[in-house]
Amino acid sequence: MKIRLPKFILLISCLALTVSSASAQKKMLKKLFGGEKDTTRSSSFLPLPVVGYSQETGFEFGLVTLYSFYTDRADTLTRNSTITGVATFTTKKQSNFQFKTNIWQPQNRYHYETEIRYKNFPFNYYGIGSETLEANESKITQKLFRLNAEAEKLFGKISYTGLTASYENYKFEYDDTFVPLDNSQFYTEGQSSGKIFFAGISQSIDSRNTNTYTSKGTYIKVNYSYAPDFFGGDNFSGSLLKTDFRTFKSLASKLVLGVNGNYQSLNGSKAPFYLLPQLGNDNIMRGYYTGRYRDNNLLALQAEIRYRFNPRFGLVGFAGAGTVYKSRNFNFSDLKPSLGGGFRYFFDVERGLSVRMDYAIGEKRAGESRQSGFYLALGESF
Repeated sequence: MKIRLPKFILLISCLALTVSSASAQKKMLKKLFGGEKDTTRSSSFLPLPVVGYSQETGFEFGLVTLYSFYTDRADTLTRNSTITGVATFTTKKQSNFQFKTNIWQPQNRYHYETEIRYKNFPFNYYGIGSETLEANESKITQKLFRLNAEAEKLFGKISYTGLTASYENYKFEYDDTFVPLDNSQFYTEGQSSGKIFFAGISQSIDSRNTNTYTSKGTYIKVNYSYAPDFFGGDNFSGSLLKTDFRTFKSLASKLVLGVNGNYQSLNGSKAPFYLLPQLGNDNIMRGYYTGRYRDNNLLALQAEIRYRFNPRFGLVGFAGAGTVYKSRNFNFSDLKPSLGGGFRYFFDVERGLSVRMDYAIGEKRAGESRQSGFYLALGESF
C-alpha cells in the first residue's frame, strides 16, 4: 500500500487532534513513539496536519485524514486497508483535494481502489522529449477533476484479475509568454481543455509478504486501458499500457533489497501533452521535476537498499535510470541517472507505515545546474 502524498507530516502536532482524553493520549504516544507493536490489529484514525515541501509545489499546508484498518482482524494474512482524505494548499498557488480508498477483503480475496480528486495545479512545462531545455520553461495552470475505480479478484494463491475505469476532465490556462514548442499537442487561444474516459483490464501477480513495508516477494501488474471516442473533437482516443514490476529480497535480518521497473506507453491520434507519460516523481526517478521530460513511452528502473536498524527508524540508498521516447526510438544513450538516499521514521510499527525523507540527484545538462530533488513523503516509494 502506497499513500500518494509527497509531503512531510508533522506527527507530533497530530496528537492534539487525534485524542480527547489522557488515557487516549498515552495510548497514542506509545503507538507513535514507543517500542511496542500493536498486536491487536485494531483500527486507527489519524487527522494529520500537513507541512511539506517539494520542487513541484514549494511549501504545502493542509490536512490529511488516514483511517487504517483490517477487514479481518483474526486473519494475519489479510492486508491493511486505508481510507484517506487530503486537502492541501501550496505557496505556488496550488490546491489539491482527494478522497481515496484501498480496501483488501478477508483473505485478500478481493481488492478495491477508488479515487475522487480535484487539483488546481500551476506547473512548469518544458516541451516533449528527452532533451528538453530549462530555458524553454513555461507556466501552465492545470485544473483536473478525476474519478478512478478498480476491482480485482484473487484467482489461485497470488494471481489477481481486475477491471478498471477512469474519467478525467482537464482545463488549462497559459500565461502571456507561453509558446507551443512543437505540433504534437493541441491548444486553443489562451485556454485548452480535454476529457478522457479509460476502461481497461488488469492482471497482477502478488506474492509480497505485506503491501506496506515489503521484505520478500514479487509484485507484477499489467494494465491495458482503451479510451473510445466518446467526446469527439480534439479529445484523445487510443490506448494506454502500464506495467509495474517490484521484487524484494531480505539480505539480512534488517536489510532488504528492492527492485522496481516501470513501463508506460500511450498510443493513439492527437495525444495531448497532459496525457503523455512523465519522468520523475517521489516514487521513481527521484531527482527530476515531474514533467521535465515527457513522451509517448516511458521506461524506468531502480534499486533500493533498505536498512531498518530499529523498529522505528531506517535508512535507504537508491539508484536508477530511465527515459522517455517516441515509439520504436528507444536509445540506451538517452537513459538518465537517479541517485540518492534517505531516512525513514515508522510511526506505525505493526503496519509498516512510515514517513520518508529522500534526497536525489539526476543528470547535469550543459549550461544548467544538476537536477535534484528533496522529498518528504508518507509511505515507501514502492
